[in-house]
Amino acid sequence: MTDPLAEADVRRVLDADGRVLPDAEPPDLSDDRLVAIYRDMRITRHFDERAVSLQRQGRIGTYAPCAGQEGSAVGSTHALDERDLISYQYREHGSIVTRDLLAEYLPYWLGHESGTAAILEGNVFPLQIDVAAHLPHAVGAAWAFDYRDDDRIVACHFGDGATSEGDFHEALNVAGVFDLPTLFCCHNNGWAISVPRSRQTASDTFAEKAQAYGFDGIRVDGMDPLASYAATREAATRARDPDASPSPTLIEFVEYRYGAHTTADDPTVYRDEDELERWRSIDPIDRMETFLRETGRIDAEGIEAIGAEAEDVVAEAIEATADLQVDPGEMFDHVYAERPSTLDRQREELLELIEKHGADAFEQGE
Repeated sequence: MTDPLAEADVRRVLDADGRVLPDAEPPDLSDDRLVAIYRDMRITRHFDERAVSLQRQGRIGTYAPCAGQEGSAVGSTHALDERDLISYQYREHGSIVTRDLLAEYLPYWLGHESGTAAILEGNVFPLQIDVAAHLPHAVGAAWAFDYRDDDRIVACHFGDGATSEGDFHEALNVAGVFDLPTLFCCHNNGWAISVPRSRQTASDTFAEKAQAYGFDGIRVDGMDPLASYAATREAATRARDPDASPSPTLIEFVEYRYGAHTTADDPTVYRDEDELERWRSIDPIDRMETFLRETGRIDAEGIEAIGAEAEDVVAEAIEATADLQVDPGEMFDHVYAERPSTLDRQREELLELIEKHGADAFEQGE
């Protein structure tokens, strides 16, 4: 199978098979940290599989699968300090897993506001659905850190489609003008829903867009967790250095999502199977596992143990939501400052239907 990034100008540590490239140097990390990166990717992949299943069962709402993109989300988050703030779109579930917030996060997908409130305790902004709308907020947080001389930075994640929104340009411009400690993490998975990268921009790369705003842009193999770690760590170190300028960096993670844009999407309409299989040949988990095996950092028993742990962690997070009570009427509470009569009527109709047919029957569309 042909490596889809074999000819691409991207930063890599591991080759397509998971072996260190001759001219590359792995990041100087402990064996435990390297294994932890692998562990967090395995948990993320398993959570992704279970979340899609839960959505098909009608137990959670529309979900954005992340399979294939674990390397960039997990690798980049390991490169940050725990006090650093993460702002993300809706596919970087690996950041949540790396911060050990999965159980706190899952209620969000069940429609419960505690799922957004709890992750703030782990320095993660609530999940953002509106494309690119969170970028100005991330820059605002970075500005606050800079103003207070707080040794923290912001890593802001978004997809390549976000670069077509005005919020993207405004955020990068402000970050560049005021030299703010912001990492703009662009996940270029080739598709903005069904729109290919070639129709998203006339630029050769997304990384080069940083030049217009006065700071650096770099391209990374996003399916290489070690390259993702190294690039993010270097950018974070520069952003944190008061004598370094410019502080912001735009990191383009070149990768691929194996599944649909969301569970409401059918990628077979606009993608072909051969393209998908080419990208699967450089799977981030497989490459990291090969690296750990061949460098003596893990064996078959250790891999099996991590697989079992991944199942347990996800099962426990799901089980913790079993008794979570959600009041459907609450969805009407914060739409307007003063709820209009039309919304009152809708709320009453909904509650009457639930009372008549039961909440379980209503959720199943009966």
